[in-house]
Parts: sequence; C-alpha cells; structure tokens
Amino acid sequence: METPINKLLPKGERTCPWWLAYTFDNPLRRMLHDPEKIFAGLVGPGQTAIDIGCGMGYFTLGLARIVGPEGRVLAVDLQEKMLRRVKKRAERAGLLSRIEPHQCGPDSLGINVQADFIIAFWMVHEVNRRDAFLREVHDLLKPGARFLVAEPVMHVSAANLQKTVELARESGLVAVDKPKIGWSRAVLFERTRV
Repeated sequence: METPINKLLPKGERTCPWWLAYTFDNPLRRMLHDPEKIFAGLVGPGQTAIDIGCGMGYFTLGLARIVGPEGRVLAVDLQEKMLRRVKKRAERAGLLSRIEPHQCGPDSLGINVQADFIIAFWMVHEVNRRDAFLREVHDLLKPGARFLVAEPVMHVSAANLQKTVELARESGLVAVDKPKIGWSRAVLFERTRV
C-alpha cells in the first residue's frame, strides 16, 4: 500500500528512518498517547517490559516510570541511532538504570527474556515475516502476560491488522481487547497459560 510515509523511504525499504521519528516523537504526542493511561492495568512496578521498535524511546521512558526502580524495560530497535537517542533521553530523565537498549536484527529480536508486558507500537507493519515475529514475541511472554499491538490508522488497514490477529492466534496468542488509542488500530493479546 502506498502511503505518504512510503514515499519518503528508499525503494523497497519498510523501516521508518531514524530522522522521521522526530515528526511523531515530540511533547505534543503526550496529549494523544499518554503512556500512563495506555498501559494502566497492563504493567506495574517491578515487572519486565519490552518496547519493540522503540524508536527514540517515547514509550520506553513511560514504561520505565511505571515499572519503577525494581523493574526493567528492554528498548529494542533495528536502528542503532534510535537506541543512542533512547540512552540520551533516559539518562536526562534519570531512568537509564531501568532501561536496557538492545539492537535487534532484521529477522530476529535476538533476546531471551521472560516479559510481563510487550508493546509493538506503530511497527508491526514494518516486519518482513510477521508470523516468525509473532512466534518470537509469544516465546518472550510469561504465561498470562500481555502484548499490545497498535498500528497507525492512516497507514494500516483494518484488514491488515486482522491478518496480524490471525497470525498471532496461530502463534498461541489470544486477542482479549481492542483498546481505543488515538490515531491507531489496536489489539491486546495474552499468552495463554500453560
């Protein structure tokens, strides 16, 4: 699907470039995407959260505040420049001790952590093999843990999101809610208990 963002990317590229993140990672975003409101009841103090496709760390910092000093947030991104920005922002906010930046590869997250909560905000549509990605996410979640997918409404169709839901179900994730998140199509999944 050709969208305004696709026109800015090099031919065949699907990953949002680091410099474009400044357009949607700014102080005005808090009015639309308040991490404390979005994650209320989904993650708490002392827990482990993973922010996949963390960009410059907008949700990473919010998650770090929520999990508190005893918690941990893995900030996962494909682009090293994004992760450098996360570290700088976390250091300025006094949250770096709670955040672990991790550069993933194009075909694997490359982490082995059991998480209480995972978020993939406005990034699943960039993944080449959603089926493999969702199986990997499933394996990172503790039984009963939750995974929030939010996709940009102007960029991802309802049919495209439904395909993600189907692939998630095949990987062992169950859709439990469709939270209302500004400018987004969102689904909350849970890893079934074993």
